[in-house]
Amino acid sequence: MRKFFKKALKKIDKLSGEQVQDLLEELTSENELLEIVLNSMTDGILVTDTNNKLVFHNRRSHRLIPFSSGDLDDSIIWEVIDDDDISKFIQKTLLNAEKVSEEEFTIKIAGISKTLWLDIMPVVREGSIQGSLLHVSDITERKKRDGRLRRAENLASLTTLAAGVAHEIKNPLGSISIHIQLMQKSLKRDKQLKEETSGKYLEILNEEVERLNNIIVDFLFAVRPMNPTMKKSDINKVLTDLLEFVKYELEEASVTIECELQEDLPKLEIDEKYMKQAILNIIKNSVAAMPEGGVMYFKTVRDGDFIHIYVCDTGTGISEENMAKIFEPYFTTKQFGSGLGLTVVYKIIKEHGGDIVLESVENQGTTFTINLPVPQSGKRLLDWKG
Repeated sequence: MRKFFKKALKKIDKLSGEQVQDLLEELTSENELLEIVLNSMTDGILVTDTNNKLVFHNRRSHRLIPFSSGDLDDSIIWEVIDDDDISKFIQKTLLNAEKVSEEEFTIKIAGISKTLWLDIMPVVREGSIQGSLLHVSDITERKKRDGRLRRAENLASLTTLAAGVAHEIKNPLGSISIHIQLMQKSLKRDKQLKEETSGKYLEILNEEVERLNNIIVDFLFAVRPMNPTMKKSDINKVLTDLLEFVKYELEEASVTIECELQEDLPKLEIDEKYMKQAILNIIKNSVAAMPEGGVMYFKTVRDGDFIHIYVCDTGTGISEENMAKIFEPYFTTKQFGSGLGLTVVYKIIKEHGGDIVLESVENQGTTFTINLPVPQSGKRLLDWKG
């Protein structure tokens, strides 16, 4: 339809008065339809011109954003928004010609709290920026729904963890009970505890108490909220520092290290301590899978908005049956182990907004791929020609 109007406008001087009137009526009808559609949307839509003056706002935007009274048309947009946080953010974004997505705000309208997402993007026509489009979404119910889902997931995880703890503490408690009984019997029989006997029993009791302590420490780490201290860090340096730390341990296990680290990677927002712990847990898992020694291969590479960290080993691999359980709390194929090592890894990576993927072939080896997002800075809105 737009092409039709363009062609008609080029020939407007040749059109009769009746044809011009028909054209205007058709154009008015098109505009009315577009306005009806925009006013029927459940999201707020605001459009500004190149001078940041408000040229359009649908009905829904009034219900989501508090506006000052009076005529809004042709007003500077941030001057007519009656919320300091939103107003200042829009002013800063538009004056810096930035593009933002899903910026979150909490506001109160008529005593009711709402959570909003605000997107700001350029309006481009024929390769030239004509203004800005502001898209406002009410995500209040979604946040509540996500919160309920998280609570349900946390409760399920906590139940699994608690069952795992109950199972894990049975063995050390049983051992402690048995050795206390043996000490009691020895004391009853001999009326005294020989130094050699008591020393042996006390050593076992200390070992079991330490084992219980480790179970509790691991459990608390798994259930407590993390409080990472994020800072921009060079992931290659984090990795090389960690490998230097475990170098001798890997040498004793006859494990050879191979690295292929991409240079000039952007810095990531991470907590170095937690990230080292996550990778260290993977390394320990891999070393346990190579009892006769082998090769560990480390690689970093950027792919779009993510940096991938590959940790590969030539170990025994993981069966297809166990692949789906590997990150579950207290799942372990080792004779000794808490079964929380990879659960902790999963939690740390998720806390960093990343993801971890596992690939494994029995008797060939395993590859853990950690995917971490590259911090996104505001993008300039360029006046481009198409």
